Amino acid sequence: MRNFDKLLLSHLGFGVDNLLIRKKIALINHQPLMLEALIRIFGALESCRLTDAILPAPEKIEDTLLNNPDLIILDCGDQHYGLKTVSRIREVCPDTKVLVFASTSSVDFAVRAIEAGAAGYVCTTATAEELTSAVQAIADGDTFISPKIATKVIVSLRAAAIRKKTMRQQRLNFREEQIAGLLLKGRTNRQIAETLGLSEKTIKHYMHHLMQKLNAKNRLELALAMRTGPAVEAHFVN
Repeated sequence: MRNFDKLLLSHLGFGVDNLLIRKKIALINHQPLMLEALIRIFGALESCRLTDAILPAPEKIEDTLLNNPDLIILDCGDQHYGLKTVSRIREVCPDTKVLVFASTSSVDFAVRAIEAGAAGYVCTTATAEELTSAVQAIADGDTFISPKIATKVIVSLRAAAIRKKTMRQQRLNFREEQIAGLLLKGRTNRQIAETLGLSEKTIKHYMHHLMQKLNAKNRLELALAMRTGPAVEAHFVN
């Protein structure tokens, strides 16, 4: 633990010597005030000890991973950076579990976080009791998702697994892969049409066909299916 972190913990009333108990927990949060609140919550628990409390700067995250924490509570603010950070943590410290603590209750982001390797997802609207329960569940080897979105996330994960299995048998053709790649980049039908030199009506026809082919009900499910499956290859267009 670096000197700044020790001083911060000490300032909040948690002597470092008193934190040496059980599960090693690191806090990574883009909001200093939220970081202080989390330090107060987990610094008071006898079941864990804090190893780091940092802002999500890449070099600080790498230093934190050197301590091999048992669990990291992560909120990078930016979703894309957050997902990359989850993947990086799992790559460098495969035994470290990640609890994504996010301000959004987006089912799509929660699903993507779990797929990236997170062991749990809790919204920042949760109570301290819910957050500590999540940490305990994950420490015990379970997966925890905020109750308000848990059912939808589980349904989406199951559906994605089914679509992934289907996609192994239903490969996309060249044009479908181009459209799939642009959809995954967040392009609209009109933008996809302009990029590929096709009419918007033609793109809508391809989208309808792709949804049928991959058993997706809407664009979100279609994007999830293509993101989790092996069918989309290298024929993407910038």
